[in-house]
Amino acid sequence: MAKRQTLFKEISPSEFFYRNRDLAGFSNPSRALYSATRELVENALDACEAAQILPDIFVRITSADLDGALADPKPYILKVQDNGPGVEPKYVPDAFARIFYGSKFQLKQSRGMFGMGATMAILYGQVTTNKPVLVTTSVDGEKAYTFEMMVNIHDNTPLVLNKSVKPALGKTGVSVQLTLEGDYSRAGLKIQEYFKQTALVTPYANILFIDPSGRLCFYERVTEKMPKPAKETLPHPLGIDLEALRRLLRESSESTLKKFLSKNFHRVGERIAEDFLRYAGLDPNKKPQDLTNDEITRLGSALHSYDKFLPPDSRCLSPLGEELLAAGIEKELQPEFVAVVQRPPSAYSGFPFIVEVGLAYGGKNVEPGLKLLRFANRIPLLYDEANDISWKVVNEEIDWKRYKIPQDAPLTIITHVCSTKVPYKTVGKEYLADRPELERELKNGLREVLRRLSTYLSRKSTLAFVKKKMNIYEKYLPLIARFSAELIGAPRPPNYRKLLKKSVEEPFVDESEKPIKEEKEVNYVEEAVRFEQRRLEEYSQ
Repeated sequence: MAKRQTLFKEISPSEFFYRNRDLAGFSNPSRALYSATRELVENALDACEAAQILPDIFVRITSADLDGALADPKPYILKVQDNGPGVEPKYVPDAFARIFYGSKFQLKQSRGMFGMGATMAILYGQVTTNKPVLVTTSVDGEKAYTFEMMVNIHDNTPLVLNKSVKPALGKTGVSVQLTLEGDYSRAGLKIQEYFKQTALVTPYANILFIDPSGRLCFYERVTEKMPKPAKETLPHPLGIDLEALRRLLRESSESTLKKFLSKNFHRVGERIAEDFLRYAGLDPNKKPQDLTNDEITRLGSALHSYDKFLPPDSRCLSPLGEELLAAGIEKELQPEFVAVVQRPPSAYSGFPFIVEVGLAYGGKNVEPGLKLLRFANRIPLLYDEANDISWKVVNEEIDWKRYKIPQDAPLTIITHVCSTKVPYKTVGKEYLADRPELERELKNGLREVLRRLSTYLSRKSTLAFVKKKMNIYEKYLPLIARFSAELIGAPRPPNYRKLLKKSVEEPFVDESEKPIKEEKEVNYVEEAVRFEQRRLEEYSQ
């Protein structure tokens, strides 16, 4: 009897994600509709920002069931259009219908990191509705190319069903229209919240969203200033692993190890390269291609243990900046008080990052209680909040009593992390890993904005006290002044209104900040009151 044999098969990336859609955030119709919208909008914003074009994003979700007879979940048509530079027609089939093919595989800050978001949305739509995707692109504003495509899941290749060309009428950009099974009745609130938070961190974008009921939400641009575009950078020695090192060595055309290190690593010059190779015990003049496996392993270990490398340079990053973040907060939340802090650049495992923390207190759109809004490379993170490092810092690492902020205060905390490699815990990009360097920067940024809020609330309390005091003065000073004038036989009462006016003009000046001269004038009033009290006591005896 023949032994039972184990069968081995190879599957393509498309096949893998077709079988494991949960990993990419397409776990159910509700989550899938949200994820598809988010992925396409992120691609549109990335394209516009990279070309320094003020984004005009159009998004529409319509029910494919024209009669309205079906209940959720049911097919929806999702369309996302931008005014970016467009995609060259020859790249469109692979860029939209092949997983792990795209422009995101560089060491550069961008919303997308894995090159699969848009293709996953198209693949999900295909397996749930069997409808092709329509992608229209124009790079010159003269011709617009439209591709009708499907994904060959078995081979991870594009399947172009039809291609047409029409006049672009001067418009550039990309339009993607796909049909997918969704549940808008459950996903609607998340999608609207996504657009609201996206508008908060992109105050330079016009975003128009039309939901299935025809309701229009327009997030208008409030500034034409955009953050500087992110730059591609080289890997830092501390962030390289053995496989990446082996590939760099194999592809290198440098003649010596010293040149290889100085040309292929971030912030490594020839002097540092020479010192490092001496530390690693390797010949600086040896050809990179001639290293043995043991030497590659020794080189990789030494790169991680050598402590004289300069920290990563953050100039390749593109943070929002305090001005833009404050503009977005004021536009969307209209708070009574806003504070924004951008922390100095830092790094983890050789990857630079910058933390920005904002705070909105009171006002029109800030509800009572503490609310946390998390962003990473300008992506709103709406799911799995309790697993995020920001949630841990806000709820477990901060001593709130120290800042004397009431528990039910209307308060929204905004955290934004930008990096060439955001430490996501999952492919779905919903929460950040617990990195000590990241935790430290978040904590320090949060403490700074809370200090500013505490100072504001203290001064606000002082103002309330001054107003209360003014009410008492306005009630009794005229009586005291008239009585004093009669007592000393003066022709008219003293000008007490000057004192009232002065107190009103300086409501926010803290008592400790007042000059000595002003304190004496305030004491004059108190002395007058005490004088009159003594007189009244004498009359009553």
